[in-house]
Amino acid sequence: MAERAGERAAWPEGEHEAVLARLDALEHAAAEIGTALDERTVCAELAAFLVRRVADAADVTLGPPDGTPAAASAPVAAAGDTALLDGPRPPLALPLTAGDGTVLGRVRAARAGRGLTAHETAVVAHAARLAALHLGHARTLAATEATALHLQRALVAEPGRPHPNLEIAGRYLPAGPRTLVGGDWFETVRLHFGRSLLVVGDVMGHGLDAAVDMNAYRGALREVAATDLPPHRVLRQLDAVVAEDEGRRPATCLLIQVDPARSTATFASAGHLPPAVFAADGSAELVDLPVGPPLGTGLGGYEPAVRTLTPADTLLLFTDGLVERRGEDIDHSLARLAALRLPAGSGPAAVVDEVLRGLDAHTAEDDVAVLAARVRERPAP
Repeated sequence: MAERAGERAAWPEGEHEAVLARLDALEHAAAEIGTALDERTVCAELAAFLVRRVADAADVTLGPPDGTPAAASAPVAAAGDTALLDGPRPPLALPLTAGDGTVLGRVRAARAGRGLTAHETAVVAHAARLAALHLGHARTLAATEATALHLQRALVAEPGRPHPNLEIAGRYLPAGPRTLVGGDWFETVRLHFGRSLLVVGDVMGHGLDAAVDMNAYRGALREVAATDLPPHRVLRQLDAVVAEDEGRRPATCLLIQVDPARSTATFASAGHLPPAVFAADGSAELVDLPVGPPLGTGLGGYEPAVRTLTPADTLLLFTDGLVERRGEDIDHSLARLAALRLPAGSGPAAVVDEVLRGLDAHTAEDDVAVLAARVRERPAP
């Protein structure tokens, strides 16, 4: 003990305290940097940590995902008196280097009136390495999510071709940035005599299992719909087929058979929310129709409803994520949709865009699938 005390006494003045401060900073770095796999959050946490522990100012600049230099880029995060970073005394600047050697960006840190000590520089270097590790993970996750979202949209947003006499538009929105795939879908099936079947469905639950079941429902639906049965009988057949598989999740589904030659639409619902019809003046009306049980229960009991459909009308089919909000009664949610007033003469694409904007669907807590359709007007003879 006496020898160790002597050794400590031989250290330069303040060195012992500097070492303890360095060790304390290194210990806290892991807890304070990288609390979320989000690039901007990691950068903000890095800058804030450095100002709390060793510097009076810090900023972080990121380069593009391809690893090209970030020197000309603007900082994505900064903390402290950032004027020090461009003052007469050059700040410490270190690269943010991923495990594979890719330079992701840089971090700068400065202390007022003097440069950083060797211990402070070591803390900055350690924090930069830690942040770069989390940034690399964040970019890998972002790339994976982008791939999954593209696959989901390819599954959902590429319905079969309807007849040319029908104009359609659809959109799929995932439930937040961390939900990769889900069970919402829409579809169109071309039938005989110029008719088309419009479909929207929602498999209960989220994630990969729901997406797998969604794809199975779509495949089964196409097979049953090819028999050209009325919509309510398509639901009966589909319900019976799905009920035989005990591992399949239940799903809600809405079918609309559009017959432009007769100016009619025939509806059938398996536990799904009613569609809306937007008139030429932009006003909306919810379609009143009988609702049977969700698919997969084996209970059947689906009934049709028929109404007139003119070229001035635009049908809107949607999943519950479009209208439902936490703590809100569903009737009130549907009333908000029915109260929308769109620009007169809006076609399917405009209806989809305006409804998503009007109901703030981009912040919805559930997946959103929307399909709009309108009969094309026949050219005058």
